[in-house]
Amino acid sequence: MSGYEHEPDRVWDEYEWERFLQQQDHKTEKYMELLEKYLDHPQRDQIIAREMGWTQLLNGDSWRDEVDALLAEESSGVGGESSVGEDEAPPVDGFEDHALYRAAFALTVWIDQLFDEQPALQNEPAAVKLATHSALASAKLAAALSDDDVDEIGMTIAYLKRALKAITVSMDAGAQLLAETLITPRQHEVLQHRLFEVRDGIITLMGQYRGEWLRRFGSL
Repeated sequence: MSGYEHEPDRVWDEYEWERFLQQQDHKTEKYMELLEKYLDHPQRDQIIAREMGWTQLLNGDSWRDEVDALLAEESSGVGGESSVGEDEAPPVDGFEDHALYRAAFALTVWIDQLFDEQPALQNEPAAVKLATHSALASAKLAAALSDDDVDEIGMTIAYLKRALKAITVSMDAGAQLLAETLITPRQHEVLQHRLFEVRDGIITLMGQYRGEWLRRFGSL
């Protein structure tokens, strides 16, 4: 599993997928840092290609496909996402129709409305953290729920874990906003209700997928 290249004939568990996704995080973060650092440099593309190890692109070939692939891997993985068995969770038409994704999306809409009502929040680090990680949770849920490949349950669980982590960070940010009196107790109550709805939904779904993994493969 050198470099965490996905092996089509082998099913990864959630921990192998988590390591792979963490690797993609590091690669994406490195690329974004290099882009910011060398944005105005006349040799930007060549420098970034060299720093990223894209040696095949140093001869003048276009590197846009490499960048697109890097960012796409982080947002959607290399294979399809999984679904649990029919008894555990009935299939839906797409992730947009899933109740958990709708709850996460409604959370981001509510936060956007809060920013519209209190524009000053857009300059508060805790508010930015809340908005960013709530949106991240929604994106990770979309990745987890967007396909129907029964062979990649591990990847789905890994994405759900990342969504849960993002929601936990959002909860901490909400508590900080309340402590700094940047939102009212009533606003925090509504926010907490929405965050807990998503958090509990993720935990429940993770349990269902893990149960399906055990049913199919016998151990985690």
